[in-house]
Amino acid sequence: MNVLPVAAFQASTPLAVARRFSVAPMLDWTDRHCRYFHRVLSKNALLYTEMVNVNAIIHGDTVRHLDFDVSEHPLALQVGGSDVDALAKCAKIAEGWGYDEININCGCPSERVQSGSFGACLMNEPALVADGVKAMRDACGIDVTVKHRIGLDKHEDYGFVRDFVGAVSEAGCTTFIVHARNAWLKGLSPKENRDIPPLRYEVVHQLKRDFPQLNILINGGIADFETIAEQLQHVDGVMVGRQAYHDPYWLAKVDAQVFGVASEPPSRRAILDQLMVYAEAQMSQGVPLRNMARHWLNLYHGVAGARAWRRNLSDAKLLNTQDVRVLLMDVPYEA
Repeated sequence: MNVLPVAAFQASTPLAVARRFSVAPMLDWTDRHCRYFHRVLSKNALLYTEMVNVNAIIHGDTVRHLDFDVSEHPLALQVGGSDVDALAKCAKIAEGWGYDEININCGCPSERVQSGSFGACLMNEPALVADGVKAMRDACGIDVTVKHRIGLDKHEDYGFVRDFVGAVSEAGCTTFIVHARNAWLKGLSPKENRDIPPLRYEVVHQLKRDFPQLNILINGGIADFETIAEQLQHVDGVMVGRQAYHDPYWLAKVDAQVFGVASEPPSRRAILDQLMVYAEAQMSQGVPLRNMARHWLNLYHGVAGARAWRRNLSDAKLLNTQDVRVLLMDVPYEA
C-alpha cells in the first residue's frame, strides 16, 4: 500500500512526453501486476489502470482498486461513471493516491456499462460529460482526460464527435484519447466492438486539424512501429492495447522506437529476473503467484520452446506452491 506523501510520487517521464505512447486500459488485464511488467519493459510509456467504477472507489475496497507500485509512474486512473459529484470525489481521491491523470471512460460499449449510464453512451450527453470534467478539475490538480469513440452505432456523421469534443473541451479538458471506431451499443459484444466497426483513422486526424490546441491521441488496431510513426505525423500520441498484452516483449522496443532512447532493450531473461524479485516481494504480502503469472505468460511469445514454460505458468498446482522457482522451469533458450 502507498504510504508516502503525494509529493514523493514523481513520474520519471513528464506526462506530456509519455502521452506519445500509452498502453490502453483493459478490463481484467491492466491490473497492478500487469502494469509493473509493462513498466519493466518500457520506462517511458504512459500506463493506465483498468476501468474502475466510481462507486467501487468511493464505497468499495479502495486499496485493492487503487494501490500501485511507485515504479508505475507515469500512471493514469480510468474511471467509469456519470454522477458528477461521484466523479469529483474520485478525482480528489486519485490525486491523493498519487496518480498523474484521471480519465473518464466514454468509449466502453458493453450493455452492462450502459445500464449504469456510463461508457460510450455518454457521447450522447456531452453537456453531462462537460459538467463532470469541470467538477473533477475543480476538485483536483491533476489532468482530467476523456477516452471516447468516433461515433455511435452505424451513424458516421463527423459532426457528432466534433461537437462532443468541442463541448467537453470548453469545460477544460485538453486531452482526448480517441478509439477510431464507432461503438455499436446493440448487437455486438465488447470484443466484437473492438474488431467489427471499421477503423476510420481519418476522423481522428480531422479532429486534430479542427482542434490543434488539444492533445489528440489515437487508439484502435495499431500493432507495429511503422503505423505508429505514420500516426504521429497526424496526432499527438498513440495508444496500443492488445498488441502490448499478447506480445509484451514488443514493448521493450518502445523506448528506442518511439521516444528515441539510445539503448538496447533488456533480454527476456533479464526481465524475468526482475519479475522474480517482484513476485517474491508480493508473495511475502500474501499475493498469490497465479495473480501475477497470468500476465507474464506471453513474455516468450514467438520464441521456440515457449509452450512448456507457458504451461507451467498456467498450472494451478504448481502456482499454488507459491514457489517463485516455477518461473524458471523450462525457460526457453533465447538466441
